Amino acid sequence: MSKSKAYLSKTGKHALDDAINKAVAGGQLPGVVLGVSNLDEEIYFKGGGPLDAGDPKSGEVDPDTVFWICSQTKMIVALAALKLIEQGKLSYVTPVSDYLDEFKSPIIVTRTSTQETAFRPARSVVTVKHLLNFSSGLFYPIVPGDLFGLAEGYYSKDMHAAQDPVKNFFDIVKGKLPALPLKFEPGTNFVYGWSSDVLGFLIEKVAQQSLEKFCKEHIFEPLDIQASFYLKGQLRAKIVNLAYRDSEAKLHSWAAQVKIIEQDANKVRLHLGGIGLYTSMRSYLKLLRHIMQINVGMAVTKPILALESVRTLFAPSLTDKGAKSLSSFMMTEGTQWSSALAITTKDWPRRRRRGSAFWSGWAGTNYFMDPATGIAVVFASQIVPPDATDPECTRLFELLEELVYSALQTSSKL
Repeated sequence: MSKSKAYLSKTGKHALDDAINKAVAGGQLPGVVLGVSNLDEEIYFKGGGPLDAGDPKSGEVDPDTVFWICSQTKMIVALAALKLIEQGKLSYVTPVSDYLDEFKSPIIVTRTSTQETAFRPARSVVTVKHLLNFSSGLFYPIVPGDLFGLAEGYYSKDMHAAQDPVKNFFDIVKGKLPALPLKFEPGTNFVYGWSSDVLGFLIEKVAQQSLEKFCKEHIFEPLDIQASFYLKGQLRAKIVNLAYRDSEAKLHSWAAQVKIIEQDANKVRLHLGGIGLYTSMRSYLKLLRHIMQINVGMAVTKPILALESVRTLFAPSLTDKGAKSLSSFMMTEGTQWSSALAITTKDWPRRRRRGSAFWSGWAGTNYFMDPATGIAVVFASQIVPPDATDPECTRLFELLEELVYSALQTSSKL
């Protein structure tokens, strides 16, 4: 019996090399990396450009360079929650209020851009499933004039110094409102927001250990990958510097032009499951390959999850209304959400296939797993955009994805 094995043609690899070299040589992007894996191994990985966008002598970005992966953290925290479900310590229908008092009496608000809003008590309870698929109603506030767009729930430095950092986080989210605000009744829709952060707090309560330790024990160490909520040691030594693009599209070295999360490892006391991890794209690709191997039933050493749990990563979980809201948010028709990340319900022309699972990170990172072709792809730059996403990063990633698929070939493997 044979199976198909994906690989990239030699001319296709040259085309990818040329595109990356041209992008970093043009000066419109800081350093970037692109990695591609089939079910067995890496089939392409290339880095290029300076570690500091303003210093050509700062060193070269390479496959092992470390990035602040921002919202790519969300999938990892979901994997941790699925592990607790496998262990019987949580279930999809566990009320979050069993562990976090703030969820005992949340309110539904009519406006999410201001705290001057009407509200009413929520009639339904928020469950673990709602946190996993972003149907909890927890939302990121839209704050006029706030470039980061996420308010102090992420960039507050004071909450790490608070006596109870989790309580301080919820105090920030509530603001002047009398209770925790939700955009809609739990389970009825989709909204991008604090769900993964709350899921992280919940994991810590249930596991009775920090999110850092739980992820290290059940995800990072079994796969022998370096990842952490603390930017120190080898991660700090290999980190690429953030770059900043101003309103005129000019690129600058990082000089704290906008507020970001606390990155001093000696001060971090709150693990933010929505945004807080640091790792290399090579490590992240290794994790994606491991997930895909489990998904197709391959024998793997030290599987981090059972097949049944992994299959939920590729299965739609939102209502029709929720799927429409997600597609609108993504500006891409036919998008669903699984137990951890977005999934495509139709082919993207010249790019990923139907059933692919994907997401990205705010500071220029992207990834997807495509079960139909048996590949996973990671891409990263490190740039603070003037808007939700950096247009140069987006254009380059879309080009590279098209080049990957045009170079994709298969062979029979005995």
